[in-house]
Amino acid sequence: MHSISRRKWHRATGTLVMVLLLAATLPAAAATRTLLVFGDSLSAAYGMPRDHGWVSLLEARMAQSSDGWRVVNASMSGETTAGGAARIDSEIATHDPDLLVLELGANDALRGLPLDAARTNLQRIIDAANAHGADVLLLGMRIPPNYGKPYADAFAAMYADLAEQPGVDLLPFLLDPIAFDASAFQPDGVHPVAAAQPRLLEHVWPVLQPLLRSGPAP
Repeated sequence: MHSISRRKWHRATGTLVMVLLLAATLPAAAATRTLLVFGDSLSAAYGMPRDHGWVSLLEARMAQSSDGWRVVNASMSGETTAGGAARIDSEIATHDPDLLVLELGANDALRGLPLDAARTNLQRIIDAANAHGADVLLLGMRIPPNYGKPYADAFAAMYADLAEQPGVDLLPFLLDPIAFDASAFQPDGVHPVAAAQPRLLEHVWPVLQPLLRSGPAP
């Protein structure tokens, strides 16, 4: 009886060793990396089911083509750069992003808020992301000339200036592919319709995809 138990113990031990050796030769599972989208109503799917928005479409695409990434949409309708600056630390602590897609500023411009303050707030968000080790893709905006050409030009230049620093890439104008297509907007003339969301994704994707490949190693 005692000798049979010893044989069983040796067989079990040998099996365990083989399992451990096999595990050591297998590649480690890819760690999940996080893309945090941090924007306003343009990224929060305002006026439509949330899964129709371009960020949800991005999440679906990345689930098929980008191993090891998850998408978190922390966008809020009505968000200003000040609101974003106030909550960026908690969002970073909660979601631990490797890449931040920053889409804020439109609400500041629509309210005619001082651009110096908007620039400071956006820089605060960028600094927080970079300090965490996350790169930033900045999605720029444009405003109609009825706000005054000097203000509109300075607003566009703000994004270009911010993107001059290391760790920041720029898509100059998120709405560029639909800006002059009235049918692409809801009755308010500001928010894109659901049918336009794939066009926004196709506009963002060529700039975003290289960042997914070159992002922080798992």
